Amino acid sequence: MPIQTGYSEVNGIKMYYEIYGKGAPLVLIHGGGSTIQTSFGRIIPLLAPHRQLICVELQAHGRTGDRNTALSFEQDADDVAALLGNLNISKADIFGFSNGGNTALQIALRHPALCKRIVAGSVLLKRNGTLPQFWEFMKNGTLEQMPQPYKDAFLKLTPDSTKLLTLFQKCKDRVLHLTDVSDDALRFVQAPVLLVNGDADVATPEHVIAISRLIPHCSLAILPGGHGEYMGEITAPQKGQTPYKSFVLLIEQFLDKEKR
Repeated sequence: MPIQTGYSEVNGIKMYYEIYGKGAPLVLIHGGGSTIQTSFGRIIPLLAPHRQLICVELQAHGRTGDRNTALSFEQDADDVAALLGNLNISKADIFGFSNGGNTALQIALRHPALCKRIVAGSVLLKRNGTLPQFWEFMKNGTLEQMPQPYKDAFLKLTPDSTKLLTLFQKCKDRVLHLTDVSDDALRFVQAPVLLVNGDADVATPEHVIAISRLIPHCSLAILPGGHGEYMGEITAPQKGQTPYKSFVLLIEQFLDKEKR
């Protein structure tokens, strides 16, 4: 159970957050269309004994409010930074999954003083980083094809089908209009970064390897499985706790290293 839950005014919306555990702060940023629990529900109990977890729900997701604007990773980064300011957290480690990993890297670029270390899981940072059929699938995607666990989780927290449709369309539009993060921007990331990807993930292994060579202080782990399988994301096949415990050990070892 979280030790604190609440809403915070950030850049014109009310952002929902949960805090678990005690220790050095670690911010958890969920994936697109998701909630705190659909992305991180299986690993929060494994991380909380050693960390203070600050878990957020981003614009239009879960319990957080929306604006009359498109979603962007830059705005999400600014929203998370504002929340940390409201919570009097001046520096933290950050773990973002999928779209949340893109947001984590934008925090490193836009708010570098906030970042100690970053774990970016299953990120897609350039349009050529995935297979062509992914773009065809996204172009033709409908709300009916949105994973049912995402729809169920959203409606449980915000029982409004109109808002669910808005979330789906905004997430789809953001992916379809993905803008490449430039090589120069990636070279500007100064925080140590751990990139994690599945070997059958949305982004290809070749993509994350190429990205890892651009970020100055970057480690890389390519793990068996598809999107989020290594951390027990709700849509991934369930294989018991062993893979998730191994993943948590991996990121804890990275986060506990002395900063370079």
